[in-house]
Amino acid sequence: MSERQLIPSALAGSPLTGGEQVAYEGVAMMPSVKVIKIGGQSVMDRGRAALFPLLEEIGRIKDQHRLLLTTGGGTRARHVYSVASDLELPTGLLAALGGYVPRQNARMLQMLLAEQGGIFMMTDDFEKLPLYFRLGCIPIMTGMPPFGYWEKPSEEGRIPANRTDAGTFLTAEALGAKRVWFAKDEEGLFDDDPKKNAAAKQLPRIGAKELLSRGLKDLIIERSVLEYLTRARYVREIQVFNALVPGNLTRALAGEDIGTIIYRD
Repeated sequence: MSERQLIPSALAGSPLTGGEQVAYEGVAMMPSVKVIKIGGQSVMDRGRAALFPLLEEIGRIKDQHRLLLTTGGGTRARHVYSVASDLELPTGLLAALGGYVPRQNARMLQMLLAEQGGIFMMTDDFEKLPLYFRLGCIPIMTGMPPFGYWEKPSEEGRIPANRTDAGTFLTAEALGAKRVWFAKDEEGLFDDDPKKNAAAKQLPRIGAKELLSRGLKDLIIERSVLEYLTRARYVREIQVFNALVPGNLTRALAGEDIGTIIYRD
């Protein structure tokens, strides 16, 4: 019997559980794509008055950028989490149930942007993005990461730590984008909830580690996103801005630091 031939590999004999690190240069697949999350509760739940002007703005600028839109779940997702938590269902099931709502929002957004080339995209259809952009489409997908039943247990309670903000961030990281945009209904990040505290101060620019160290109870972005940003390979900044102000999306995509910039520090 001939001697067995092995394929040389730095990880060939590794169990992959010991924290082995192999240095490599990553390939940014589509770094020019602008990944934008349309907030569920902050934008879509407000209905026509809030959403339609934003969609008109997207229609005006769609030929200037490669836009990939994701959607949040909003109030309906919160209802699902509330009922499922009351029934003491595990975190993985909450993630699976909560994922249906942002998917519904993505389908509604696609229909509303159909004339402008809006097309619904499943989470594992990344290989179709070059074709969609070549055809002038605006791909739209749920912001919920496809963890579902495999969502890890939360440190506190049952609510999944990785929801639509996290899924949007991970999408941008997979594509090699340097910045991610979050379209919300506030001027950015504050040191307290401005809806409850009129004296809350805006934080125009702050590092992710510094923000985590502050331990703020109210954050406009999911805490897991800040943790991912501290170790991301490609994404260097996230921008949170008020999408209810006409022109803000155009300004943000043009590179203006409106709202709040959270950077990797």
